[in-house]
Amino acid sequence: MAANVAVIAGAGSGLSASLARLLTKEGFRVVLAARNVDKLAALVEETGAQAVETDVSDPASVERLFEVADKAGPLEIAVFNASGRTRGPIAELDPGAVKQALLVGAYGGFLVGQQAARRLLARGSGSILFTGATASLKGFSGSAGFAMPKFGLRGLAQSMARELSPKNIHVAHFIIDGQIASPARTPERPDSHLSPDAIAEAYLAVHRQHRSAWSFEVELRPWVETF
Repeated sequence: MAANVAVIAGAGSGLSASLARLLTKEGFRVVLAARNVDKLAALVEETGAQAVETDVSDPASVERLFEVADKAGPLEIAVFNASGRTRGPIAELDPGAVKQALLVGAYGGFLVGQQAARRLLARGSGSILFTGATASLKGFSGSAGFAMPKFGLRGLAQSMARELSPKNIHVAHFIIDGQIASPARTPERPDSHLSPDAIAEAYLAVHRQHRSAWSFEVELRPWVETF
């Protein structure tokens, strides 16, 4: 019997890598999607995951990603971790860069969510998990090009949850309220950054929730964070 599959779109060295390690440990076949799969070579070797070159803003590319995943086994989890952003004063933002941020961060979420929904509806169960940010709730000064895709992604997740939850598909949106720890960054305050391994554990816990008590939105932040 084939192992169930987890697709992680927007894969990199942080949260996606932690998710790939955890889900592999839990018996999933992991399929990683990224524009540049070369950067995933070490993670692929470590976990046995399959990396697929993917542009989440392109419908044909996303469809190919899920066709590859179909060959690995039945889909159980899809995680959308891609993010489009551009920052700067509103009067100076490059319209092309803002458009691209929206295509990756919001439209990409729709494309991945749609492909996942088709497969999970046929299966009758599974989870679609979207990664948001503080900008999903607050449009900060100079951050219009990040807030717009994150607000859009949250709206998509809300709509999908209301449509798919009654059909036994768990859709959840995670607000990562803070910076994720990275070996490349040394925070000034201990524990001020979120552990990517801890975030991954929260994602898996939400996936495994009993359907009588599903979470839709989960906010995660360091215990020293003020909010």
